[in-house]
Amino acid sequence: MDEVGKFKLSLMLTLLVFVLAACGGTSETKQEENVDGATKTETVEITDAHGTIEVPVNPEKVVALDNRTFETLAAWDIDLVAAPLLPAESPYASDKDIADVGMHFEPNLEAIAGVDPDVVIVGQRFADYYEDIKKLVPEAAVIDLNIEIPEDAGTPGEILVKGLKDTTLTLGQIFDKNEDAAQIVADLDKSIEDAKAAYNGEDTIMSVIVSGGDIGFSAPVTGRVFGPMYDIFGWVPALEVEKTTGDHEGDEVSVEAIAESNPDWLFVLDRDAPLGDAEGAVPAEDVIDNAPALQKTTAVTEDQIVYAPKDTYLNESIQTYSEFFNSVAEALTK
Repeated sequence: MDEVGKFKLSLMLTLLVFVLAACGGTSETKQEENVDGATKTETVEITDAHGTIEVPVNPEKVVALDNRTFETLAAWDIDLVAAPLLPAESPYASDKDIADVGMHFEPNLEAIAGVDPDVVIVGQRFADYYEDIKKLVPEAAVIDLNIEIPEDAGTPGEILVKGLKDTTLTLGQIFDKNEDAAQIVADLDKSIEDAKAAYNGEDTIMSVIVSGGDIGFSAPVTGRVFGPMYDIFGWVPALEVEKTTGDHEGDEVSVEAIAESNPDWLFVLDRDAPLGDAEGAVPAEDVIDNAPALQKTTAVTEDQIVYAPKDTYLNESIQTYSEFFNSVAEALTK
């Protein structure tokens, strides 16, 4: 090859290097390479409760333990190899190929080791088992999405909304669904905006949790599920008490005290509904209808009762909150 030919070849190779560099420069993911240079696995670096961790993109074997993630993963057709107790409404509930990890208070962690996962998504109820799970599956990327946001980072409502959004966007990175995740976040924002606009700022709100036929009080700010919503929407509480908790069955406040507060609106969570035929379970609608003390309240006489989605207790996903907020907005505008 003459000198001119060599020059042209060198120029073409130089241009090719620049083109390839330009094509790969904007990617936020990484690609691991084998010794021979062949592409092995694409990964993404995410932040969880314990710092930063490198996670394979679109992992094949996924264990999901965080109940806030079930509905999002199902919407994206992500297959699970193991999961805890799932709401009956979940498409995963009928999949017999999913190993049963059990309930958080008596988990079967060995089931996780048995499926040899690529990724384990921990969070909320299973967060306390993070270190145990890491020891069981040292080769897997174990992600703890139960990120504690400092109290001075915002109000309870702001912290709840931020947590839902951050979880969704993180899942979007892992499963290459960034646009879908952004849309889900936008849907939440819209549902909040609509529910705020629908509330007149004066009607009093009472939120309760029905469990085992009993009615518990979900207190403003601290109450399970409903508490932060008083902050988000500026709801006027029908009743306030001195000592409150975030107990999963609500606080013990007499039905008579609830009735005496005469709420304009009653918001209800049926704790037993997603548990199937749980012993002592009574549909929340029946419990409210058969509580004599409540029958003269404005909420009941005006049929101003909004029930949270039936699977809420086991499925506190971002979609669940959006669905409830949309129901609130619709009810308040009638």
